[in-house]
Amino acid sequence: MRLFIKNMVCNRCIMVVKFELEKLGLTPISVELGEIELLEDFKENQKQDLEIKLQSLGFELLEDKTTITIERIKCLIVDLVHHQNNELKTNLSSYLSEQLGQDYNILSNLFSEVQGTTIEHYFIAQKIEKVKELLMYKELTVSEIAIKLNYSDVAHLSNQFKKITGFTPTHFKQLKENNRLQIDNL
Repeated sequence: MRLFIKNMVCNRCIMVVKFELEKLGLTPISVELGEIELLEDFKENQKQDLEIKLQSLGFELLEDKTTITIERIKCLIVDLVHHQNNELKTNLSSYLSEQLGQDYNILSNLFSEVQGTTIEHYFIAQKIEKVKELLMYKELTVSEIAIKLNYSDVAHLSNQFKKITGFTPTHFKQLKENNRLQIDNL
């Protein structure tokens, strides 16, 4: 049985959801960002108990096909930017089409209609949040961050960063309050 969960954005989310599944007597085969595969179907009240527990933790069990597709797009982008060091070997549209088995134009139109923003803008917002995170650590230079996140050059990163945040990366790095956003709020 396959389930889709909204707001899973990190490895801790995966750990928490897996723990709660096991606590309810369910056997997860795999737990990934936004997607769970269970060995068995729900027994009486297990689904309701899971929905209640997930909601109390800030997650949501998804059943609507459109909502599931949108959440899968978001999870793929979050995973790509925040967990795979943005190692995109092809362009984003091909990657999403391949992963979801759907035409990119359909995915793009659906995402824009439901989210009120484009997939590209969502992807850029995720990359900028990753840049903010890396700047806060103060371990990498802006040049190293540009390379790590596959920007063509530092100028491209800086221009995109300033357009989104209003600050240059260097100025942002010097701020006491870094104004980072939570991934699930983008």
